[in-house]
Amino acid sequence: MKKILLTFLALSIAIYAKEVTVSILPQKYFVEKIAGDKIEVNVMVRKGFSPATYEPKTSQMRKLSKSEVYFSIDVPFEKSWLDRFKNANKKMLVVDTTAGIVKQEMEAHNHEEEGHDDHDEHKDHDEHKDHDDHKKHDEHDDHKKHDDHDEHAEHGEEDEHAGHDHSGLDPHVWLDPILVKTQAKNIYDTLVKIDSANKDFYTTNYKNFLLELDTLDAKLKNILKSYADKSFMVFHPSWGYFAKRYDVEQISIEIQGKEPKPSQLVELMDEAKKHDIKIVFVSPQFSQKGAETIAKNIKGNTAIINPLSYKWDENLLQVATQIAKSYK
Repeated sequence: MKKILLTFLALSIAIYAKEVTVSILPQKYFVEKIAGDKIEVNVMVRKGFSPATYEPKTSQMRKLSKSEVYFSIDVPFEKSWLDRFKNANKKMLVVDTTAGIVKQEMEAHNHEEEGHDDHDEHKDHDEHKDHDDHKKHDEHDDHKKHDDHDEHAEHGEEDEHAGHDHSGLDPHVWLDPILVKTQAKNIYDTLVKIDSANKDFYTTNYKNFLLELDTLDAKLKNILKSYADKSFMVFHPSWGYFAKRYDVEQISIEIQGKEPKPSQLVELMDEAKKHDIKIVFVSPQFSQKGAETIAKNIKGNTAIINPLSYKWDENLLQVATQIAKSYK
């Protein structure tokens, strides 16, 4: 009887829990740290996909209609989709979780200007591809086999043509625990606004989360304290805020969102040797060809890190530990 009652209560919570939507998995981690099981969190960019070029599925748009809040984080796909989200759910509150954060310029490699025309052509190609993909998605949305096929193709395209905007402000603010404190405050204020009955619960969790963030920051500083001004190499420059916070240098491999040309690879290899880099980070959302070539040439290793991991704190600790180990 007790088991039946607990099952009923769990189902009741699931049915009546308020729903919110976030763009990326780390945001889900942040919201759940504060909201616990009182809020259902939908994630728009699914695991393995890029927040630069992601196109929500029809099923996700239907689910969005039930959300009371959309927590944005200023990743590129939002520029194309946020207005559509607002139109799809006019009652939904849209909250910029990065409000109050002073953003820095996106890191650009020294070869940024080389191949500028190629980048424009690549951009045009991406826009054309996005239009075709969207059309294809509409035609086959009700057919699971076609959906699965399209998703597989989309994943492959994102690996080779990430389509990131490599100018302007860096959106990767979630990779700095101190900046996450600002995001947490924006999330907390919003949860209290839409669910004041649970304010005390949210307040306790929010304060505990702030303590966890300070503890994580202290751990990261301790791991990297002996490696100030040391460098690490990564395909996509996602780690600018992390690098700035912990006094290390990020060197990116990609050139305007694309694999470097052979001549550029040679210069990157020389740069890696100059900085005594022995580890090259790659992300599952991006191609690993250039990183593997560099790592082999410098007699180093590649390591997979995912800036979009739900296991957010573990991920940051892993990156710091890998950087430190590479210099021992």
